[in-house]
Parts: sequence; C-alpha cells; structure tokens
Amino acid sequence: MFSEPVRTVMERKKLLTASPETTVSKAAKMLARREVGAVMVVEHQRLVGIFTERDAVFRVIARGRDPQTTRLADVMTAAPQTVDPDKSFGYALLLMYENSFRHLPVVENGKLIGIVSARNALDPDLEEFTSESQRRKQILRERA
Repeated sequence: MFSEPVRTVMERKKLLTASPETTVSKAAKMLARREVGAVMVVEHQRLVGIFTERDAVFRVIARGRDPQTTRLADVMTAAPQTVDPDKSFGYALLLMYENSFRHLPVVENGKLIGIVSARNALDPDLEEFTSESQRRKQILRERA
C-alpha cells in the first residue's frame, strides 16, 4: 500500500471546497455534514489554503474568535503543502508525519484533484470497522 501512487488511495468524493470568504461557522457545518476533517480553500479554481477541524479549535475557539464572522481567509493555513498524485502514498505519509498535519491536498498541473489523509493508512478492515461505527452513531443520533 505504501508504494502505491497517491492517486489510487486519495479521496475524491470527500474533497470539500469553500471560498476564502466563507465563515468558520459555515465551514464547520459543511465539515460536520460531510463527516470530513478538512476543507480546501479555493479561489479562482486555485488552492489557496486549507482549514481543518484542529484549526477551528486552536485558531478560532481557543482565541475567542467569533465563528459567525471569522472568515476562512483569516484562520486557514495559507499556501499548504501539496503532493503530486504520482508520488507514493508512503511519501505522502512521511510528509504528513514530518510536518505534523493529517490532511494533504493532491494537486496535478496546478489543479486540486483530491485529498489524502492519515486515515487512508488504516488497514481496510479497520477502515470498514470505523465506517460501520460512524454509521451506527448516525443512526443513534437520528433516533434521539
């Protein structure tokens, strides 16, 4: 798995994008609805930043900022590191580990085409278990 190209393990359907003017509150709702941990901040079809659930905690909540008025442009990681889809997944994981982040945008010819996360490294059986656990939690929330 670690020698496979990033393009074979990246998530296309979990790719979530928003403009820099999007409020943190709106972005948080998008993250929750899609059950993902990062939103790619895009302007004029170019990746300009990344905003993660950790950013919401450390850069917004912990600093007392108002999520209703704070824009992603003010709290995102600007010009994030990216990975080429033909690099190995092991290379991407090492990049994430060395730089202490969990999400890595996949860019090809300057265009955002996907995202790879540390979660992609989970054993497929463990990933299936995690998905089932999330499904059950959703069912319980709906019943409540």
